[in-house]
Amino acid sequence: MPKGVFELDAVIIGGCGHVGLPLAIALASRGAQVGIYDVSQAAVDTVNAGQLPFAEPGAAGPLAEAVAAGTLRASADPAIVATAEHVIVVIGTPVDEHLNPDQAAIPNALGGCAGYLRDGQLLVLRSTVYPGVTALVEKTIAGLGVDIDVAFCPERIAEGKAMTELFELPQIISARTAPGADRASALFRRLTSQLVIMTPEEAELAKLFTNVWRYIKFATANQLYMMANDRGLDFERIRQGLATDYPRAADMPAAGFAAGPCLFKDTMQLAAFNNNNFALGHTAMAINEGMPLYLVDRLEKHYDLASMTVGVLGMAFKGGSDDTRSSLSYKLKRILAFKAGAVLCTDPYVTTDTALLPLAEVIERSDLLVIATPHPDYRALKTSKPVADIWNILGQGVRI
Repeated sequence: MPKGVFELDAVIIGGCGHVGLPLAIALASRGAQVGIYDVSQAAVDTVNAGQLPFAEPGAAGPLAEAVAAGTLRASADPAIVATAEHVIVVIGTPVDEHLNPDQAAIPNALGGCAGYLRDGQLLVLRSTVYPGVTALVEKTIAGLGVDIDVAFCPERIAEGKAMTELFELPQIISARTAPGADRASALFRRLTSQLVIMTPEEAELAKLFTNVWRYIKFATANQLYMMANDRGLDFERIRQGLATDYPRAADMPAAGFAAGPCLFKDTMQLAAFNNNNFALGHTAMAINEGMPLYLVDRLEKHYDLASMTVGVLGMAFKGGSDDTRSSLSYKLKRILAFKAGAVLCTDPYVTTDTALLPLAEVIERSDLLVIATPHPDYRALKTSKPVADIWNILGQGVRI
């Protein structure tokens, strides 16, 4: 396809979300003409106003600049897909009501804009996919009769660090053909000079292995926490002590709620890929998903929960974030609603939950407080009421 045929350098399908929008902003900041296609008209309007639809440090300024300069625009009309040389898909592989991966999610999503795919485009799959989905998309594209290269280049960013990690982390590049790999490499060299070349199947597993490895590490720390806590010992004192000037233990994480939209889901995907034969993964899921139950069980041993109002501090899935997707704070809330006299919740970042109350009111009305999300705002918390602090935000240990 001759250079200059396409109006835009890239269009990002699903581009108003936590993965797609930082990528769009980053590409625009490096001189690319970028479009976004998203089915949420509200999110599209927000982005076109130069505003973020969610919190992401370092993204607000570059977004406003790109919109003002005309290098980034969003649309709810799929016709925008036809205007870009690179079509980047950030729709992940969800799990169904039976916790099985939906391998057809991305091909089905592409069906909605298939009529706008054009010869000469490069289709880039960006989000985590079930192994084999890249090959399935290649088959789908071949059936459409359009001459399009396909690449799988998984995102590697952590939410809250997108605007630094997009430029600092090596980018995995995979494609079935040499032209596809070359074109994907040229696209992502706009952001980083360090590229890692793999086959699509290697790259699919690399992304899943990365998330599952983190999830298993968190589960190990949580299991060790429970061992120490059940014996009246402070896991955080032990962890910090054993890691002092000892590099082989430096990567042991602290205890806490291991949650969010990726880690649990991707562990299920890898288990399904291996015919449900994944003992480590299943054990990690049981431990991490069981942490709210463990926490409430410990509280029941020390307090008369049925007669108490419990305040839950933090409803996002991670500290400093407004993202509540798959947050274990809501699982904790449901358990406490059954066990405690009343439950009150607060979060300084979350704006989508109208049931949340101001922090001062929650502290005033509660008999017991639980720090469920390690927001930095809670480090200055002052109260004479008992606080369950599994994250050690207050620096007073993690025994419960």
